[in-house]
Amino acid sequence: MAYDDERIALFLDYENLAIGARDGLGVVPFDFGPIANALAERGRVVARRAYADWSNFDEDRRLLARAQVELIEIPQRIGGSRKNAADIKMAVDAIELAYERSFVTTFAIGTGDSDFTPLVHKLRELDKRVIGIGVQSSTSALLPPACDEFLFYDRLPGVEPSTTPRRGRPRARGARSTPSPAAPAAEDTAVESPVEAPAAVPDPVEDGVDDAVPTAEERDLAALVTQTLAGLQRHADGPVLASRLKRAILRKDPTFDEADHGFRGFGELLRHLQNQGVVALRQGSAQGDPEVTFPEDESAEDSAFRLLVDVVRDLGKPQLSGLKNQLRKREPDFSEKRYGFNSFLSFAKAARARKLIEMEWDDEIGDYVLRLPD
Repeated sequence: MAYDDERIALFLDYENLAIGARDGLGVVPFDFGPIANALAERGRVVARRAYADWSNFDEDRRLLARAQVELIEIPQRIGGSRKNAADIKMAVDAIELAYERSFVTTFAIGTGDSDFTPLVHKLRELDKRVIGIGVQSSTSALLPPACDEFLFYDRLPGVEPSTTPRRGRPRARGARSTPSPAAPAAEDTAVESPVEAPAAVPDPVEDGVDDAVPTAEERDLAALVTQTLAGLQRHADGPVLASRLKRAILRKDPTFDEADHGFRGFGELLRHLQNQGVVALRQGSAQGDPEVTFPEDESAEDSAFRLLVDVVRDLGKPQLSGLKNQLRKREPDFSEKRYGFNSFLSFAKAARARKLIEMEWDDEIGDYVLRLPD
């Protein structure tokens, strides 16, 4: 069976990621879900391995096992270096897989440690694409430039920092000398499974409910489709076809079935979302497999930006953290994901690019401050 998608092998230096997320973001236990979703948008993950002394991560171990991650035990060794043992084992396994599994096109290396830079170079030498994943505050400045793509965990949809990174904390070897601003908390950015508590969605043609207010389930379904579509558009070389979009959604949630939402096929679901102004469909390269994109009519998006401007005007110079809640006080159904933005920070930056607002990082409060242009 042939696949157009990348085949990805994921290797996690788990202690580096978990401690970085705990100290830098206040995320405990480490949430693997955002990484799984980000990779699902890029291809099929055919191997998932995490390396650590799991006696230190009891709760994490259970969560990773549910996510089908193979746990590689690196026990504490008296008089030895457990850290070096984990690094060596992970590097050896990655190179072995690169030689034995020629169908693997991409390696995702989850770490912020610069010691893995030679591994990245060797994998690229073997004609493998390398995606790095790390917590921004604990990632070495040497590692991202060595990769084909680097994902800062802080910026992934669904990651909700609960604290500002502490100043003066120990840094990873070769880490940045000047801290970069971490993405502030963006409330309610996680993709919720569309199959929980399913309820039938009326047929848009037979029942004539296109103009009805969307239900919570419909909003969650629309958010799943738009966030996945936005991710594919950022990383795809060409148009996103409906078949590719559905494969990416299934990689995020293998239990997804449009029939659970009242649709007879994925095409009918897309036409329903098109009638709601969520997506736009165009003739694809094959009949029955349309190209999916966002509507060129940006009236709904413009309305969302106007809401942001109005709230910023009324509040004066608000901080980004908590601002989404202020928008929802006026429009309870507001979600930046409906417009293809993977986080509220991205939505705010889009408003800044359109010169609707200005936003600057404030080191004293550890957050962005927004205001209207002079």
